[in-house]
Amino acid sequence: MDVRSIEKIRLNSTSHSVRAAQAVLQYGVGAMVDFPSQTLMTAAPEYWEDEVIPIHDERLEKSLGVRYFGMPAGGKNRDGISYARFPEWYFCPKCRRFQPLSKWIAEYNSQTKERDKVNNPDMSRRLRCPRDHVELVVARIITVCEHGHINDFPWVKWTHAKNFGGAKDVCENPCLEFKTSPVASEGLEGLSLRCRTCGAATTLNGAFNEGEFEKLDKKYPGKYNFTCDGGHPWKGVRDKDCGLYPKVLQRGSSSVYFPVTASSLVIPPFSNIINRKIEDSRLYDEFRNAIKTIRTMRGIPTEVMEENILSSVEDYSKKIADNIGCEKGQVKEILERRLLPDNAVNYDTGSIEYRAAEFDALSGRASVEGTKYDDFKRVPTDIARYDIPFVKEISLIEKIREVQVLLGFSRMEPFPASMIGTKSDRFVSAKEKETEWYPGYNVYGEGIFIEFDNDVINAWRSGNTALEKRVRILQENYNNSFLGSQHPRRITGKFLLLHTMSHLLIKQLSFECGYNISSLKERIYCGEASEGKEMAGILIYTASGDSEGTLGGLVRQGRYDTFPRIYKKAVESAVTCSNDPICLLSSGQGRDSLNLSACYSCGLLPETCCEEFNVFLDRGVIVGTYENRKLGFFREQLYENAGWKACEGNLSDKRMEENNPEFGSLIMVAGTDMREEDWSSVLSDIFQFAETDGEREFSRRLTENGLLRGREMPFRDVKFTLSGNATEWECDYCWPEQKILYFSYGQEPGRDAASAAGMKCIYGPDGYTEKAEKIIKGMK
Repeated sequence: MDVRSIEKIRLNSTSHSVRAAQAVLQYGVGAMVDFPSQTLMTAAPEYWEDEVIPIHDERLEKSLGVRYFGMPAGGKNRDGISYARFPEWYFCPKCRRFQPLSKWIAEYNSQTKERDKVNNPDMSRRLRCPRDHVELVVARIITVCEHGHINDFPWVKWTHAKNFGGAKDVCENPCLEFKTSPVASEGLEGLSLRCRTCGAATTLNGAFNEGEFEKLDKKYPGKYNFTCDGGHPWKGVRDKDCGLYPKVLQRGSSSVYFPVTASSLVIPPFSNIINRKIEDSRLYDEFRNAIKTIRTMRGIPTEVMEENILSSVEDYSKKIADNIGCEKGQVKEILERRLLPDNAVNYDTGSIEYRAAEFDALSGRASVEGTKYDDFKRVPTDIARYDIPFVKEISLIEKIREVQVLLGFSRMEPFPASMIGTKSDRFVSAKEKETEWYPGYNVYGEGIFIEFDNDVINAWRSGNTALEKRVRILQENYNNSFLGSQHPRRITGKFLLLHTMSHLLIKQLSFECGYNISSLKERIYCGEASEGKEMAGILIYTASGDSEGTLGGLVRQGRYDTFPRIYKKAVESAVTCSNDPICLLSSGQGRDSLNLSACYSCGLLPETCCEEFNVFLDRGVIVGTYENRKLGFFREQLYENAGWKACEGNLSDKRMEENNPEFGSLIMVAGTDMREEDWSSVLSDIFQFAETDGEREFSRRLTENGLLRGREMPFRDVKFTLSGNATEWECDYCWPEQKILYFSYGQEPGRDAASAAGMKCIYGPDGYTEKAEKIIKGMK
């Protein structure tokens, strides 16, 4: 996008400024900002000034395929962000004229003295009626569509199509006036429009009705065309082929703008000060440009290109090392890691691998060597001194940096970052494809990392039919939602436990340490062994941007002499809610009914705190329900006088015995005997009915290697139970005597139950894994 020829008018930096965090979140690209004298829309980053501050996070840059992230408010006058004028319709509260800005500006330029235009060019700093000299008022309503377009309400068309005396053709020079009724109770009927040119008059009554525009076009075919105009005011273009009928919304409605963001913790080795010095060096930019030039050269052999790249790395390693005062070897290692593709580890921000790297750093599993000047500082603790149940490890994170990035936005409905890349018109990118950066900002702060005991959680889940029922309710509600239809996801009892516990702790920590609750934030680390990493952790950290950190209050609450009391109070506070019994008995509440026993009186937080938009919460998994107290994870502490000390003995075995008295016994209820068939039919069925690439790969690999030949044939389409539990699960194939089961996509609950009961489980969507090969080789 070439924006060099576009004229820009510099605004007053005091009256037209927003914080960096606001420019990336609620006032990001494509969002409207209500300034004291006018309403503007944040323009695309291609229009921003060059003064944005480049910030870096190597992992996130590789994941998103950009060179850096631009933090606004870079110059000494806090310049950086550009704005477009939207909405364009304003009215004068005195003369009641109602027209677009282009007409107001034309009138202003024709009637205003030249010296006044210098101080207020094109009314950019102050919008006043040229005739009556009073402040203009922006239109209250706008239209949006699912494709992310936003336009002014079709005022002229509406006035003529809804004329009291019958529809009129739009006149050649419409001139509207806007009046309000003195009777406040009239609502939309009290907001009237009249065309001074032809006399057409109407009210806004019915403007918010579902399908109103489509009804008008059907009533008057080919006369008005109320379909979406495809407006992208933030970049000054229109999509001609939208075709949807837009929805009318209040200008300040929360449905007008949903930012789609990505966040990443800067962890070792990317957090050390040498990285930062290299990124801030002018020579580093020269080096990147040199590498880019070499890679775009045509006609040279690959071997020569690689030699030139290695030579540049060698030369610039010495130059940058001399420039920043570091050893050449340290600089060379970082340059190779950052820019040479052979050394790039690139995971999607929503992947289990991306979170696993953070989990290892926070829990201390990854070695961390650094200085006090680095962006990450972890202090280990002695968990024995805390003496609290079910917690395996607590780490105090005295210093941490998070990078928040605006990827784009949606309108009318939230759009999760994990769905980016799917075929959806709902997501609008914040930048053009060729732009090498996203808007972003840094969050400096501190935090507490709590790792729970996976063995106890797995034992609590195993055979817990009440828990499975609640999980199944949320899974069905999610599958029936728009988001679930576009982005399949498996909800687990483990995630409900961690997420709800996180919310309860944030509420209690906010009360104890005095932080505004909206300045705290969660990060959930939940993974299964079958996904590649077993995790059960929570990071609670300060999330207030535009600062260089906090005063240590949160870390202080994480010490052994304070945190056990907070932990106990957080759980006990969940026992009752001011909305009980309605809340605790709920079978679905909140957005798309994706919460069970959780409302704003007990479990919900400000949305800036929550990773999941305040869904997938349930107090029932923490404290149990009226009907079944044993469902709760903390039932012994709350109802059985077990106390709040660390549990003695192997509690996981105890819970496993309670939930599943004859642990390890599989009972096959139904299935088709295939012992007279051959293996080719089994593999053919797996391939034919496969819903994932992993299942197809599994079938193909086994067909090629012939590993199944001569082994026992299974039962097909099996329903089974586990001893002591009446719940029936399904699997595609089962070898009951060998306790081996094959599960396909959609059979995850049965897989989890069988795994927890000690069965050998193969999960087709994972593909042909080492675990699956080992199980097959061990078959009779």
